[in-house]
Amino acid sequence: MNIAVIPARGGSKRIPRKNIKAFCGKPMIAWSIERALESRLFERVIVSTDDDEIASVASEYGALVPFRRPAHLSDDRTPTAPVIVHAIKFCEETLAEVSHACCIYPCAPFLQATDLSASLVMLKEKNADFIYPVTPYPHPVQRALKMTQDGRMQFLHPEFELTNTQNLDTLYHDTGQFYWGKVSAWLADKKMHSGGIGFPVPGWRVVDIDNMDDWMRAELIQKAIREQLSLLG
Repeated sequence: MNIAVIPARGGSKRIPRKNIKAFCGKPMIAWSIERALESRLFERVIVSTDDDEIASVASEYGALVPFRRPAHLSDDRTPTAPVIVHAIKFCEETLAEVSHACCIYPCAPFLQATDLSASLVMLKEKNADFIYPVTPYPHPVQRALKMTQDGRMQFLHPEFELTNTQNLDTLYHDTGQFYWGKVSAWLADKKMHSGGIGFPVPGWRVVDIDNMDDWMRAELIQKAIREQLSLLG
């Protein structure tokens, strides 16, 4: 079976209670839960949390919360992979064998069910260990600048100072929305990024929500999308 695991601990610091803070009319985590259920790809959509309030909200929106995440996997230094492995092992011990697991982050309001479906097809076609969404940097990172203490600007890569941007390679970054993986790869602790393939998504659907500026920008984008859909509908 396929499972989705949404890791949502309660100790968010930069945006307190970020995972259940209201975002455009519903708790943030609800957006990820609803897209996972909409995709119809998963026998189980599980929220891994150490927090009773998050568990209650997740259950309200249709996710399963069959355990509380242990304390040693719930601090802000815990990587993602051990949390997913913990959920996989729980499912295999109590339910059935798992073939693929998808980590879906709780703050991914622009995630689309079609991305989950299409990326799983690509994962299987290419027989990869992992697949995750990527998007191009908005400006070539080869032309990145740093500022010295006296305000002077310096190129990180001076060799590209006079290179036309159209002649530079397109470089990508992880969108931080989801990671599909073979269970064998999760359990073997293989690296998600260097051991995976990229699934390109447009930049306008990517916001890394780390602070309130990011949150406000994401809400403005979501409202603009709703307005366009209402005009088309």
